[in-house]
Amino acid sequence: MPSANIALDIHDHIARLTLNRPEAGNALTLTMARELMEAALQCGEDPTVRVVLLTGAGNTFCAGGDLKSFAATGDQLPRHAKEITTYLHAAISLLTRMQAPVIAAVQGSAAGGGMSLTCACDLVLAAESARFVVAYTRIGLTPDGSASYFLPRLIGLRRALELTLTNRPLSAQEAYDWGLVNIVTSDAELLSRAEALAAQLATGATYAQGVAKRLMRLSWNETLETQMATESQAIADAARLADAHEGIAAFLEKRPPRFH
Repeated sequence: MPSANIALDIHDHIARLTLNRPEAGNALTLTMARELMEAALQCGEDPTVRVVLLTGAGNTFCAGGDLKSFAATGDQLPRHAKEITTYLHAAISLLTRMQAPVIAAVQGSAAGGGMSLTCACDLVLAAESARFVVAYTRIGLTPDGSASYFLPRLIGLRRALELTLTNRPLSAQEAYDWGLVNIVTSDAELLSRAEALAAQLATGATYAQGVAKRLMRLSWNETLETQMATESQAIADAARLADAHEGIAAFLEKRPPRFH
């Protein structure tokens, strides 16, 4: 999939998806949002992809929406906002619901839509330089990109409102303490740590990982009994597959499993 703004490289079962407008802080334009959706669709439909690693080129993960392109739309800004979020939201939905775990490696600023992207990922590694800013109300706009869905669930309503209304930056360490990120590392080690985690997950049981993702997401909106019934059906379905028999055999034989 040739793309000017999104780089996608797939090998060793890892899809390396890079926001690639470093000269503009990887700020999202309409074209870039569409290309991100297309890349996410390709990752989800490629049976060789077992992990997606989302990064930003240069010193910034993603500065949010490209405000210069927003300003250029003039009176058409409402239409433009709806169009760009249509593609961005489709991309986030695809990434969230695909079987493969999605890892974000964040350096520099993750603001607005960039912060929303990190919230939607399954696991997040942050460099010490990372700063997370909701940013929307600062420019008279409201959250998009799933921020109003994931942020309260990740850090609680009070803290989500604090970040949204004050737009204060959250440091990498604060983001870790609040549960927004899983690992904080040096800038120099960010990509190597993220690659190592991606390689680890790429050897895992992809079906089981994908269903585990869905079970965790479902639990937010289900009763205890309904969720347990879903769990019961899910584990029975997983038990029908060769991966389950291989995983159990490998554990008993004290060897690494060979999942397919």
